[in-house]
Amino acid sequence: MSVDNALDPGLAKAEAETFWYDIQHLEVEGKGWADTKSFYDRFPARAEGVVREPVWNLSHHSAGMCVRFVTDAPAIQGRWTLLSENLAMNHMPATGVSGLDLYAKAGDGSWRWLGVGRPAAQTNALQLAGNLPLGVREYLLYLPLYNGVTSVEVGIPGDRKIAKGASRGPGREKPIVFYGTSITQGGCAARPGMAYPAIVGRRLGYPVINLGFSGNGKMEPEIASLLAELDPAIYVLDAQANMQTQEVVERAEPFVQTLRRAHADTPILLVEERTASNARLLAPQGRPHHAKRAALRQAYENLTAGGGRNLHYLHGDHLLKDDGEGTVDGSHPTDLGFSQMADAFEVALRPILGD
Repeated sequence: MSVDNALDPGLAKAEAETFWYDIQHLEVEGKGWADTKSFYDRFPARAEGVVREPVWNLSHHSAGMCVRFVTDAPAIQGRWTLLSENLAMNHMPATGVSGLDLYAKAGDGSWRWLGVGRPAAQTNALQLAGNLPLGVREYLLYLPLYNGVTSVEVGIPGDRKIAKGASRGPGREKPIVFYGTSITQGGCAARPGMAYPAIVGRRLGYPVINLGFSGNGKMEPEIASLLAELDPAIYVLDAQANMQTQEVVERAEPFVQTLRRAHADTPILLVEERTASNARLLAPQGRPHHAKRAALRQAYENLTAGGGRNLHYLHGDHLLKDDGEGTVDGSHPTDLGFSQMADAFEVALRPILGD
């Protein structure tokens, strides 16, 4: 492997022996729209005033965005400026909320975790990895899950080169679009790369667009219209946890129909709400899943009976293992829980995508 088509060092900010490259020169993945108010927004500028204000505010979070690059650098630094000075939450660490997360591609083609950027302030600059063996490698850098960024730079020694990541190859150019809840967005992963959409993207080799909106994935018609503008490999709709039963009844079918009118053959995966990790020890009235699941299943059956094609369904019972160890609060997964969810999504998605 060589650093072909290396970026012009003139694009970098030279500071002492480090050259800082803005990742916008390296083709950021995870953006569904180019016409955004801020580069790292997840919705286009015209969505302001159309989607509910909480959704618009959450769209400034950089969840799911990442950049792949190739370099021969023996050390890699990261520098990023955050939108919010609130770096962490009471149940999610700063590394997941506001940090960077670096992976390297191994010889077998798999992605291996390498280093995390621990935020200490709104602007941070630190080494993500050092003492790397000589040679050229491809890297993958994830951006914060529950904070936004105004700038992100990769720093390498001035005598080294950096270039865009390699093409993903035939059949993997289109992204997997995930739409849903706080869990979809990545709560409560310890690192950005541990959100289940990111894990699935690495395993399957697809780019990912993460449209999880904490507490606000409610299958609203204006969201369906925006998603219909995209051209993904598959839509994964994992919003049930934020919805009441009546909302599922009223919204699930029209949401899918809006996507289907724009994309006659694109696969769509409807996902049931995961079972809370403590649900098996609660009285029946403490298990809110059943009625909502029945409503979503009925929507699926209505759509398929009406001639809907390439529509798929993922049951929620086995998204988390039944030992109860996969969440921080009964609901939001830890890294363990996200890994369990990724296992279930991988099994469901591979045959749909023809893998």
